[in-house]
Amino acid sequence: MVVNSQAIQALFVSYSIKFNKALTETTVNYQRIAMVVPSSTRETTYAWLGQAPEMREWLDSRTIQNLNAYDYTIKNRTFEMTTKVPVNDIADDQYGIYGPLVSEMGRSAKKHPDELVFELLGNGFKEKCYDGKPFFSTEHPTPDGTQSNMGTGKLNPENYALARCSMMTVRGDKGKPLNIIPDLLVVAPQNEAVARELLFADLIAGTSNVNKGTCELLVVPELAAYPDQWYLLCTNRYVKPFVFQDRERPKLVCKNKETDDNVFFDDEIIYGIKARYNAGFGLWQLAYGSTGEDVGEIAAGSTGEDAGEITAKG
Repeated sequence: MVVNSQAIQALFVSYSIKFNKALTETTVNYQRIAMVVPSSTRETTYAWLGQAPEMREWLDSRTIQNLNAYDYTIKNRTFEMTTKVPVNDIADDQYGIYGPLVSEMGRSAKKHPDELVFELLGNGFKEKCYDGKPFFSTEHPTPDGTQSNMGTGKLNPENYALARCSMMTVRGDKGKPLNIIPDLLVVAPQNEAVARELLFADLIAGTSNVNKGTCELLVVPELAAYPDQWYLLCTNRYVKPFVFQDRERPKLVCKNKETDDNVFFDDEIIYGIKARYNAGFGLWQLAYGSTGEDVGEIAAGSTGEDAGEITAKG
């Protein structure tokens, strides 16, 4: 190929098509558990987390349900990926070998939010959410005491049923049920066989499997570092357990002018990706997490007067 500005620009257009095609075709999982929130500033404060306005009978005047002023802020982060192509490879018609690399860059850029969101999920037992407690905690504050959305039991039918009941009986600060119905079990690859038996088998140890079909299963390779942990989530609402804050989507750019230092001095064309976004915690009430470290289970519930009543602020 004759290396000139037109040829180099045409090559960039070709690479951009491959990059954008990979962005379009690559499947992701983070959107199943995180609400995507467009961002137009450096950071966003989610003061409304922890409060869900409820309908009431209109008897006299309207009652304004104030949103709690939680100071939970997600700051956007900047990410990049950069590679280079020797100009001589273009001149020798070897540029085609970089096509798969550019496509893989697109795939990697599309999957990166999965890494951020599921890293939060795995670290949810120590990283704090809007109420100042770890996202999975036994001490979430409520008007009637504290509430737990955390267990320690291994994934088995009994512990799964306990987690499901814990979420479905959560009540708001006015005593009304929040009508939370978990619909997604999330596990690391090491727990896939157990989870599939739990959700899809007709019989377990010769006994009818009452948990069959109670929710969907999501096996997440990004959780391989947390082999024992498992999570039960409610993802069928407009608000989800996690937030993905989208400021600037991945875009392929290049430095390919003959006067660019990388071309002039190093005889290389540089291709790079830039993106801005971040992930954070949403409502802990929509999630239950277990460390999976114990054979038994520590019941999750209120520490108030009635340990059988599970309450949550919402």
